[in-house]
Amino acid sequence: MNKIIHVIEAEYLENYIIKVWFDDGSVKIVDLEPYAKRGGIFSRLADKEFFKKYFIDLNTLCWPNGADIAPERLYEIGKVTDNPQHFVPVNR
Repeated sequence: MNKIIHVIEAEYLENYIIKVWFDDGSVKIVDLEPYAKRGGIFSRLADKEFFKKYFIDLNTLCWPNGADIAPERLYEIGKVTDNPQHFVPVNR
């Protein structure tokens, strides 16, 4: 059985790029520009100020308009980084 991956922290970097920490200890850089151009519920993400209003809920990235991206998808499209600075995981 595969473990379900969860987002535990995220940090906006620039443009549509977010650094994401996952509960398996990995840290990935995720470029979400394709989602900002997708339309539909994601159309609001094209506004960078709105894009920056992401939050973590249901173990993934979400936005105030109800948009979210599955944590498995974030994990899949993210690029591994060896520089996880700015976040120190704590037991929650």
